[in-house]
Amino acid sequence: MTMATRTRIARLRTLAVTGLATTGAAAAALTLMPTNAQAAEMPQVHASSVVKASNTTATKAGSGNNLDGWIKQSLAIMKAKGIPGSYDGLKRNIMRESGGNPNAQNNWDVNAKMGTPSKGLLQVISPTFNTYHVSGTPQSITDPVANITAAANYAAHRYGSIDNVNSAY
Repeated sequence: MTMATRTRIARLRTLAVTGLATTGAAAAALTLMPTNAQAAEMPQVHASSVVKASNTTATKAGSGNNLDGWIKQSLAIMKAKGIPGSYDGLKRNIMRESGGNPNAQNNWDVNAKMGTPSKGLLQVISPTFNTYHVSGTPQSITDPVANITAAANYAAHRYGSIDNVNSAY
């Protein structure tokens, strides 16, 4: 995907979110939440790695199978691999992008219309996940730790850190 295409997509996402904000936060939350059928349709994605992490890092770090635990696991992997980001920056972006739902899928934006819906906690599209996946995390775009870590890796390359992302990216 070219930089111009990414810029257009980012602008469209911003416009869509701005438009939704005028109708109220409840409407935006309902729009971003997938139906059970959408969540069930999500495929497994095989990915390549850009940054490597050991398999033991993903399994030993963090505390629990919940948003707090997933963020902590991702932060441990990110720290080991020099990927910048903070708990607050990750959580802020997760809550904006998916409301904390690891099965969230956007089926209405430009990416979805082109056949590549955004998925997971940080609403990553498959090509971005494939490029920025961090080995040592599952090769599934909807796996919470893999999704967070890949998105943070992408944000580090594009914006310097996930902490610098304050809108759809």
